[in-house]
Amino acid sequence: MQALIDAIATATPSGDEARRIFHGRGGRHPGCEHLALDAWGPVWLLTSFAPLPASDGAAVHAALQQWHARHPEAPPLCWVLQIRHEGRAETTVMAGQVPEPHVVTEAGVRFRVHLLRGQNHGLFLDMAEGRAWVRAHLAARPGARVLNLFAYTCAFSVVARQAGAAEVVNVDMSAAALSTGQHNHRLNGIAGGASFLAHDLFSSWGKVTRSGPYDLVVADPPSYQKGSFVATKDYARLLRRLPTLLAPGGHALLCLNAPELGPDFLAAQVAEHAPSLQPLGRLPNPPVFADVDEARSLKVLVYRAADVAAGADGRAAAALSA
Repeated sequence: MQALIDAIATATPSGDEARRIFHGRGGRHPGCEHLALDAWGPVWLLTSFAPLPASDGAAVHAALQQWHARHPEAPPLCWVLQIRHEGRAETTVMAGQVPEPHVVTEAGVRFRVHLLRGQNHGLFLDMAEGRAWVRAHLAARPGARVLNLFAYTCAFSVVARQAGAAEVVNVDMSAAALSTGQHNHRLNGIAGGASFLAHDLFSSWGKVTRSGPYDLVVADPPSYQKGSFVATKDYARLLRRLPTLLAPGGHALLCLNAPELGPDFLAAQVAEHAPSLQPLGRLPNPPVFADVDEARSLKVLVYRAADVAAGADGRAAAALSA
């Protein structure tokens, strides 16, 4: 536990910013592989992927109390413990009161989150560099059209619209998640320019295709979600369609968060099923998410379409350019 206690002691006040404080899951802190600590605005969230002894919980509580004593300018102590074990998640407020509604920021963008319901809280913190890339990429391409697949609460869409995208089409099976996404757009004063399709992507290609082609396609699917997406079989289905969705010279941001599947898996899938796309590299993860084996961490790969329209089979008719 000492590495976690040290991380708490050296944490800087975050205001309403959402960020990871300690990433034991990366294996760089022996004995803490089951622990992750996040700051969600005024709330600390400790996630344990194994039962947590009461003595460890007490040690965390004491460390957080000491931190707040050193930072009297911070809001009163509020922390939440979530135990994830054997497919279940048990969430307990250990001190204070979680705000409702609970709004946090990332790089100045506002997002509504919910720490007391389920395992996904409304924003994936490890995807911060992906959102930063989208912002920078689209700021240099005002008026771009974007397709956001597996959009969840539409964080990519909010960033894209702020960066100057003319239109974003958000697709996700969960109407509830997209409703939160619409709220996130309103939180940031973005009126119009985004649509929200609560559909199963694999039965909605017609709707998605008619709205294209797109200058940027973002695909951030679950790695394994029965009835929605299983990476080992469904990424191929997505990639076979991808070239026909992209405008000439368009880009794709392809994400994979499956520790058992390395970047070579995704690169091989693209090479086989969308060979017209040119690989431009892998985005770095936020430093706090460093892993002893980066192949196990979040994979975010960038690809570029050819400068000419793809043929009916999805293959480019001309050589790729940088």
